[in-house]
Amino acid sequence: MSSRVIVALDYADTQSAMALLDRLQPSACKLKIGKELFAAAGPAFVATLAQRGFDIFLDLKFHDIPNTVAQACKVVSQLGVWMINVHALGGRGMMNAAREAIEGAPRRPHLIAVTVLTSMAEPDLREVGIDASPLVQAMRLADLAAACGLDGVVCSAHEAAAIRDRLGSGFLRVTPGIRLPEDGAGDQKRVMTPLLAIESGASYLVIGRSVTRAADPLAVLARINREIAVAEARQ
Repeated sequence: MSSRVIVALDYADTQSAMALLDRLQPSACKLKIGKELFAAAGPAFVATLAQRGFDIFLDLKFHDIPNTVAQACKVVSQLGVWMINVHALGGRGMMNAAREAIEGAPRRPHLIAVTVLTSMAEPDLREVGIDASPLVQAMRLADLAAACGLDGVVCSAHEAAAIRDRLGSGFLRVTPGIRLPEDGAGDQKRVMTPLLAIESGASYLVIGRSVTRAADPLAVLARINREIAVAEARQ
């Protein structure tokens, strides 16, 4: 099985990203390109990394009217990426349009939906008018994403087991907010270690600064992959 680690390339320029990428092998991890690096480097950079054999999660979290999101998804699906995402709060019409738009891609990417950002806790949800816990809200949106034929969701590892149990192991649970035991939470509020996240039902782990800011990123990545293997052996 290929690595379940998705390294978040949260860099502001291609030079910084390439300093790490030139040391990585596609078998060791997948890559996440978010808004910051995409804005700095553009689609051509994404396509280049895909051509080098990396599985790319293009994390742009599209959220707009259905036609706009559909057209954006159609364009980025031509880049050879492995996975793209939308915000589930865009609703049924938007998610259906996004799914339909990528069906003709040469390599159809996985399409997943963001449920509740890992930077948000229950008070944050209440502040924006959502009267539910992160778990309840994530389950609602996961159900909707599944009903729209999407391949999975972005969720906290704290919600992964409940989503897996309801929607099946084939419905992907991509979990940000992963930190090593010695790391701080940073701007995240619902975090978990790699070992516990896999044991809690995560399909893939999005890991950024624990790897990218490490003195020896390759050693940290190897350690995480070993921890995942231990968790898998217990299951």
